[in-house]
Amino acid sequence: MIWFHLLIVLLFIVIGARLGGIGIGLAGAAGVVVLAVTGIHAAIDDAPWDVIGIIMAVICTVAALQVAGSMDYLVHLTEVLLRRHPRQITYLAPFVTFVMSVMCGTGHTAYSVIPVIVDVAKEHGIRPSRPLSIAVVASQVGVAASPISAAMVALVAALEPLHVGYLQCLAIVIPTTFIGCAAGAIVASRQGKELEDDPVYQQRRSDGLVRPSVAGSDSYTPPRSAVPSLLIFLGALLLVVVYATLTSEEVGVIADPPMKSTPAIMAIMLTTAAIICLVARKPTASIAGQDTFRSGMTAAICVMGLAWLGNTFVNHYRGTISDALSGPLQAAPWLAAVFFYFAAPLMFSHAATTKAFMPLMVTLGLPSGALVASYPAVANYYLLPNYPTTVAAMEMDDTGSTRVGGNVLAHPFVLPGTVSIIVCIVLGFLMAPFVL
Repeated sequence: MIWFHLLIVLLFIVIGARLGGIGIGLAGAAGVVVLAVTGIHAAIDDAPWDVIGIIMAVICTVAALQVAGSMDYLVHLTEVLLRRHPRQITYLAPFVTFVMSVMCGTGHTAYSVIPVIVDVAKEHGIRPSRPLSIAVVASQVGVAASPISAAMVALVAALEPLHVGYLQCLAIVIPTTFIGCAAGAIVASRQGKELEDDPVYQQRRSDGLVRPSVAGSDSYTPPRSAVPSLLIFLGALLLVVVYATLTSEEVGVIADPPMKSTPAIMAIMLTTAAIICLVARKPTASIAGQDTFRSGMTAAICVMGLAWLGNTFVNHYRGTISDALSGPLQAAPWLAAVFFYFAAPLMFSHAATTKAFMPLMVTLGLPSGALVASYPAVANYYLLPNYPTTVAAMEMDDTGSTRVGGNVLAHPFVLPGTVSIIVCIVLGFLMAPFVL
């Protein structure tokens, strides 16, 4: 029956991908119903409630930052940086999206930066697909490295039996992902024809489909609440890291903490959202009207449906899957990275992939260093050009340089993204023995 149920899982993943948006999560839940009807016990604990809680709390805080004007202020700073150094846009754009994702725990922050990247690139005759491709990749890789992302929380929870702590994971993942994205930027900077030589761009320009570049405005003045709210958020982020460190087993300063790190992150983030609204003198009801809130809640539903579907299948057939995978993975632990790399675009979520499969890898007896090193492969959302940030980059690039070619894998995100992930993993395997 395992192959029959695996076919059901894949079928509903494909249905979800075709529905798009929140339909991904709805299709996942429908798949759980079909699995239950066909003989699999679907437990409520199979749904990743802790991951969903983290996503909801963090997105709520990011939306509060948007209410306070802090997100617009960050976009303004990004525009100033890119316009001052336009020739370095392929390296600066991924740096910005990476940092924003690490700070906010979500790649949805890239939406506001993409139009700036396109505009600056066009203005200086740079092929927009170069900075866009690696900027989108970096926004997703940065989520894997974020101290407040649901994926990082799921990783730490899965590795707890191996006595690997929060700080150790951050110490490996943050530098390796940053360097990996830098390597991807080098590849992206050499990808594709020059903009003026691209026949698609030439045709679109002759047809009047390329909008003229809009010069940056010097008249922007951030709201009074923008900077204080951003500082409050950064303080909360620091508090999360400090609390998780003090309560971790490897530090052990607080032996019996009042709450574990996962609920602590939720509580701190929700409290921070309330404080930001008070400082900005904005009603808390305005949080729900922000586009970051809507996209974040959509992501939470997607994670709930897909992770519930994946966990239901994996938990039911855990013994069978372990017997099939234990030999190859124990012989070559780096294959875990390959597994995550191909599972991520199907699961449509860092957190869902980590939550569903990292505990399985732990039960197979794989070394902790290999698991932490392989973990960034869950950021592979660029392989198929159907993730929202990828689609947004293609739609906002009116030059036509960011496009899908003759087949579904012929697009500019694949090569720099894959190089970034490979470099992350190789560096992780080199660093892990010194940190763990």
